[in-house]
Amino acid sequence: MIAPIEQEIVGLLKHGNKKAMGLLYQHYADTLLGVISKVISDEDLAQDVLQESFIKVWKKSKTYDPSKAKLFTWLYRIAYNTAIDKVRSVSNKDTKEVQIEVSHVYKLSAEGLNQDVMDIRKHLQSIDPKYQIVLNALFFEGMTQQEASEELDIPLGTIKSRLKIGLRELKKIYDPK
Repeated sequence: MIAPIEQEIVGLLKHGNKKAMGLLYQHYADTLLGVISKVISDEDLAQDVLQESFIKVWKKSKTYDPSKAKLFTWLYRIAYNTAIDKVRSVSNKDTKEVQIEVSHVYKLSAEGLNQDVMDIRKHLQSIDPKYQIVLNALFFEGMTQQEASEELDIPLGTIKSRLKIGLRELKKIYDPK
């Protein structure tokens, strides 16, 4: 049988009532912090992960299905997975330090640059506008393919196809063989 407080929280979550978050925090925060602390030993980072977990819970609240899992099990999975993701994220950042002293970036001479490709924006205007828009978003505005898809309201698969075709068209300009 489901505890009355759990039923109340689930009902509030389903209706998007913010009171649910207060009740969740009150009844589950300490236990979830314990779960997170088993994965992350840094207390401050564990607190951050707890907050991230509650944000995910709020964003996913309408997807919770009591017939698939108890509320605590669902919360546990979100908190545990968030902690694992954070550990991976931190370890990836640590392994990607920039080694400037061994970098060859600054040793590039002007002779090594192909002067024909320095005017890429001009050449970009010579291809079909639907490819221009995608290439501009990805390369000059720094968007990811997913962000470009959302911003331009174009399906992700279409973004990928237009990127590939647009690059092929630019290659014809720069490397006419």
